[in-house]
Amino acid sequence: MEEIIVKIDGREHKVNVEEYSNGKLKVHLNGKIFEVETKTPSNDILDEELSSELSKEDKKIIKAPLPGTVVAINVKEGDTVKEGDSLLKLVAMKMENDIIAESDGIIGEVKVKKNDSVNKDDVMVVLK
Repeated sequence: MEEIIVKIDGREHKVNVEEYSNGKLKVHLNGKIFEVETKTPSNDILDEELSSELSKEDKKIIKAPLPGTVVAINVKEGDTVKEGDSLLKLVAMKMENDIIAESDGIIGEVKVKKNDSVNKDDVMVVLK
């Protein structure tokens, strides 16, 4: 179940949402459960566009693929990188892993330091 904020009649509400079949959702709001259908032909096109845009955004946030220790940082804020460039090295289970840029960009923020321990999915580098 995922908690999201929706706007209903101009007011924001926190709701819990769970998908249960073919694009239909169960929305939990104030102790009531509503069934909502989300897929229409126009939504499919929008979903594709959003998915493509989100995919681009995902490539700008470099997360730890597994828990480990940062042993080298090869970039600093403001550096220009190309897809495939090594950003840092992460040691996990006695193996050194190159963490690479998934797209071209400029280093916006390096969120880790050498010898930092990271968990899976921790944000390590953000590209602009």
